Amino acid sequence: MLIFPLAQALPPALPQNPPQEIVQTQVVRPLPGQLNQVPVFNSNSPELVQTEGILLSTFPPQGKQHPSAHLNFSFNGEFDIFAHHAFRALAPDNLSSLYLGIIAYNPGDRPVTIETLQAASYVSQPDAPFIPLPSLLDNLRGTVYAGPGSRAMSDILRGRRQEFFPPQIVIPPQEYRMVMNLPIPVATLEPPLNGRSTLMRLRSDGAVYLASLALLARPSAERPSAEGNTNEPAAERAPELEEWRSLLEKGELAGARDRPPSLMDSTLPTNQIVYGRVAGVAQGSRWQAQVTDDNSTDLSIPAAGAAFSYGLSTLDRGRLGSGQSQTAAILVRYPDTAYEAHGNYGIEYDLSLPLHNPTAQPQTVTLTVQTPIKEDQLSENGLRFFDSSPGQSSPTFFRGTVRFRYADDRGLPQTRYFHLIQRRGQQGEPLVTLTLPPGDRRLVEFTFLYPPDATPPQVLTIKTLTPLNAP
Repeated sequence: MLIFPLAQALPPALPQNPPQEIVQTQVVRPLPGQLNQVPVFNSNSPELVQTEGILLSTFPPQGKQHPSAHLNFSFNGEFDIFAHHAFRALAPDNLSSLYLGIIAYNPGDRPVTIETLQAASYVSQPDAPFIPLPSLLDNLRGTVYAGPGSRAMSDILRGRRQEFFPPQIVIPPQEYRMVMNLPIPVATLEPPLNGRSTLMRLRSDGAVYLASLALLARPSAERPSAEGNTNEPAAERAPELEEWRSLLEKGELAGARDRPPSLMDSTLPTNQIVYGRVAGVAQGSRWQAQVTDDNSTDLSIPAAGAAFSYGLSTLDRGRLGSGQSQTAAILVRYPDTAYEAHGNYGIEYDLSLPLHNPTAQPQTVTLTVQTPIKEDQLSENGLRFFDSSPGQSSPTFFRGTVRFRYADDRGLPQTRYFHLIQRRGQQGEPLVTLTLPPGDRRLVEFTFLYPPDATPPQVLTIKTLTPLNAP
């Protein structure tokens, strides 16, 4: 998957032997539950925008100059908006910002109110650069992030709404309003490349149509210089509502277009398929589940020395032997974009694990997020990892914050936020360690939003340690 290529240069690594693959014997169980039915306006193609135009429109095609750019889907009630795009300056002498606008229209005969429940939007530079970070950091205050997707998902996990998003937007009958009008600036950057990630959770009391659009910044009026005898270069301004509306009615799809998907071609090997990027309406914003044994209200911990895992964002050709694809279905899409919302960007996983020690001995249990080597069917009886942490040259497959809530061994409630950086095949470090007395039950709640600029799948692994005095 393409990511915003903005990571800072790293110091040269010392020569070392490449890590070797190992197999950890642990089954991947299908995750109970399913995605909810909340529609998600998912604007992620083209990721790198290089022409003005329509990124995603769910407006009716009637009366539009390019009808095929409009997918005819209305939102009513709870819905999410996810947008994730990058922009590179068009020429060395043209360093204008690209504005991303999300416009809403009320087709009805009464006002419609859109409530902003949570919302966050960041650019990589200067808000959240892709800086090198350790694989595990405490992130209680939400001040640790690497990339705009990492930072935006951390905000939404904490229930935040940035101040520049109004709490409500009232749209009169048959009128338009801007939901978002924010720049991707490049003028001061070298190279002149930047990206913006946005997630909004919204609720309307009537039907609305939405579109995400791309326009270059408009020059503002010239203003006299301090000396009064020359004019300074024109400053930028954001496009206005009527300019966005004109683009909506007359514009075509923005470019350059991403590679079309090939996933449905069953003749291609896994390492050659193209999943594609999403531009459409996906179904499902949250996966909430009580993770238990079959026909039980408990989740029995593994036997001493054993482990099992649950897939996170599993997908076709990457189900890790679980037989389960968690990918959100797409209700409407453009023909050259992804068939499904692979990666589940912006989707919240909210899992409750009622751990139970059914044995007559105390047992110590760890919970770990891991990034195994991607497989559909396990080639051996377990997950494949590297025996040591992959080097800095290995691509990052996960960068984001996860939250655990539980009672510790003293009975005290804990809420822990961890920012994780994981590369392909990384085993991860234990995030929670609990010692359960015989017959004890302990509820652990695990929550995160799958971050943009990550590559699925991951797993949540529960492992019971071997007692130190075991033979």
